[in-house]
Amino acid sequence: QVQLVESGGGLVQPGGSLRLSCAASGTGEFFSSYTMGWYRQAPGKQRELVATIISGGKTTYADSVKGRFTIARDNAKNEVYLRMNNLKPEDTAVYYCNADGTMWYGPESDYLGQGTQVTVSS
Repeated sequence: QVQLVESGGGLVQPGGSLRLSCAASGTGEFFSSYTMGWYRQAPGKQRELVATIISGGKTTYADSVKGRFTIARDNAKNEVYLRMNNLKPEDTAVYYCNADGTMWYGPESDYLGQGTQVTVSS
């Protein structure tokens, strides 16, 4: 069973920066085969995909965060990161780490962490 633990959330002023981290366990030597991503969910809104990164480093971003957020991974440490710059109040949400192994390990191999709160406010 894959477990994901996020850290790095908090309160930041508009225009500030935060770096989220996600540590994965239970993947064994196969962490690199998982597509890693970050979702977020704001109060009263649906969960949305923020960014993804595959093993080779190719990334995707939601239009709302392009140019401000950067996703990265360290396969040796089984970790994924989300660097968030120029934060806006609308970025306020619970951020969730995702490990998607469905391509290789079947439909049950899609995992979500417990989330970390990011609040952007002056």
